[in-house]
Amino acid sequence: MNELSIKVNIADRNYPLTVKTDEEEKVRKAAKLINDKLKTYGKAFAVNDKQDIISMCALELATELISLQEATAKAENGFSEQLSTIGELLKDVSI
Repeated sequence: MNELSIKVNIADRNYPLTVKTDEEEKVRKAAKLINDKLKTYGKAFAVNDKQDIISMCALELATELISLQEATAKAENGFSEQLSTIGELLKDVSI
């Protein structure tokens, strides 16, 4: 894969990154998501310390990630059970 040097701005700071070409859009969307959440928290709460707002944003995003991981694991377990059931049913069918 080709790599690309880009700069993203998060919380008014620039970060130079090297990313795979096919991941550039995802990285830029992620930076925008973070900045949007930071703005939302900045408006919703009277917090002067930018670090507090960044921490709240990180906590929200990490919580969302954990929820998605749990949902994915649950779905995978369900699919495995269904495949096992189908496999058992196929064993019982004589061809």
